[in-house]
Amino acid sequence: MNFSKIPYRSFVGRFLRLPLRLLPKGLAIPIVQGSLRGKRWIVGSSNHGCWLGSYETGIQRVFEKWVKPGMTVYDLGAHVGYYTLLASTLVGDGGVVAAFEPLARNQQLLQRHLRINRCANVKIFCAAVSDHEGTASLQEGESHYMGHIGGTGTVSVRTLAIDDLVEQGQIQPPNFMKIDIEGAEFLALQGATKTIERSKPNILLSTHGAEVKRLCCEWLQSKGFVLESVTQSDGTDVLARPRGE
Repeated sequence: MNFSKIPYRSFVGRFLRLPLRLLPKGLAIPIVQGSLRGKRWIVGSSNHGCWLGSYETGIQRVFEKWVKPGMTVYDLGAHVGYYTLLASTLVGDGGVVAAFEPLARNQQLLQRHLRINRCANVKIFCAAVSDHEGTASLQEGESHYMGHIGGTGTVSVRTLAIDDLVEQGQIQPPNFMKIDIEGAEFLALQGATKTIERSKPNILLSTHGAEVKRLCCEWLQSKGFVLESVTQSDGTDVLARPRGE
C-alpha cells in the first residue's frame, strides 16, 4: 500500500498521520513493506514514507527492475541512505555501492543506517560530486533534503569527479547510477564522461530546474542514451538507458 500518496493536507491524510507523531525520533524500527521489508530505519531521519516502505514508489520500482546481484551502483546524493540501503540489498554480497553525500548531518545518519542493517558492501564518500576535485561552497536548503553548490553557500565541502575516482581505482565502473544532487547533475555528468562512455550504465537522473534538465538530457542523448520518464508527480525523473540494450 502506498501510504505516501495520501495528501498530508487532506482530512484523511492528517488523520492517518496523527499516530506517527507519537513515535520518538531516533528510534530504529522495521520497514514494513517492499524490498526493504524488515530492514531498520531511524524515525525522524527522513519522512515516514521510508519506514512505511512507500517512499517514492516509482523510483523504487526502477531500482528493483534494473539493479541486480553483483552490480556496482553509484548513489550520487545519498542523503540519509534510503536508496543506498535499497541498492545494497539488491546487489547482495557480490556487489558494491558507492554513496556520495556532502552534508555532515546526513552522513552520520547514512552511516548509522548502514551500521544497524549490517551493510558491508557500501563505500561512503563524504563529498559532493562535480566535474573536478577540490572544494566548493554549498548552500543548505530549508530542509536536510536540499543543499546545492553555489557561490553564496555557507558550508565548504569537498568535491570529487567520478572519472578521477575510477582512474585511481577507488571505485569500480558502474552498472547503474542514481544522480539526485540538487542542480549539480550536469557537472556530475561532465565529471564522469569517460566512465559513462566506457561503461554505459543505466542512469536514473533527478533534475532540478528546466535548464539543467535540458542540458543533461541533450548530453545523455549525444552519448547514445535513450530517455524515458519515470512516474513521479513532478515529472523531473528520467531513466537513461544505452541505445540498443
